[in-house]
Amino acid sequence: MTATPETIAVDDPLPGVRRVTLNRPQARNAQNLRMTYELNEAFDRAVADPSVRVVVLAAAGPHFCAGHDLRERLEGAARPPSVGTWSGFGEPGAHGRYAHEQEVYLQMTRRWRNLAKPTIAQVHGQCIAGGLMLAWACDLIVASDDAQFRDPVVAMGVLGVEWFAHPWELGPRKAKELLFTADAWSADEAHRLGMVNRVVPRAELEAQVLQIAASIAAKPPFAVKLAKEAVNRAVDRMGQADSIDSAFGLHHVCHAHNQLLFGLPVDPSGLPAAVRRE
Repeated sequence: MTATPETIAVDDPLPGVRRVTLNRPQARNAQNLRMTYELNEAFDRAVADPSVRVVVLAAAGPHFCAGHDLRERLEGAARPPSVGTWSGFGEPGAHGRYAHEQEVYLQMTRRWRNLAKPTIAQVHGQCIAGGLMLAWACDLIVASDDAQFRDPVVAMGVLGVEWFAHPWELGPRKAKELLFTADAWSADEAHRLGMVNRVVPRAELEAQVLQIAASIAAKPPFAVKLAKEAVNRAVDRMGQADSIDSAFGLHHVCHAHNQLLFGLPVDPSGLPAAVRRE
């Protein structure tokens, strides 16, 4: 990766706080390959830096994230060295796509969820599909009052995003509603369901997030680390990890179905108009 990232910005707004900012506002911060690997490198550096106690994930422009960049042609994209155990990204058929999504979507999100330092997602505007994966990988989510959350991928012929945490984040019936209808949900609704920790006015979002980050950074770091580990282990023992892996396989059944019928893994026309890039 380059020393100066192209798709993110990194700064330290307070002692002990590392902020990583999605910085493709012209693409509504849609995640291409470069952004995914630059995010991963930034998170790894934050974990390795002893001066960093909390990591904030923010975004430039009017939206947090429009999801994965479905218009990127993977066969022509420059792929950084793998950070996981998968290979065969260029193989034909289901092999290549399964390998790609294992590394770039499923395993990357799992790595970020398990970072050894607390993370806070600072969400404003639209948070769509793959944007939910970024937010859900964080320990806390603080949203502005104009934030909206949506997973429209059932309308695109896929059962949900690759990090299928919907029943855990929303409960089973509300998860089905979000997926079946593809409706946008407000920050207040997300807060009511327990997916979002706090909702604040847009003008106060950055200040509120930094205030929370400073409070966490003042705590004994090993105790915070083990508290995070304890909660994550509890959720895993309740079956989250196995459920996400199981849903990932079903997700690829949808990909194979779409490929056979339409020649496409997904149809980008299913993206909401608010974040669609013509």
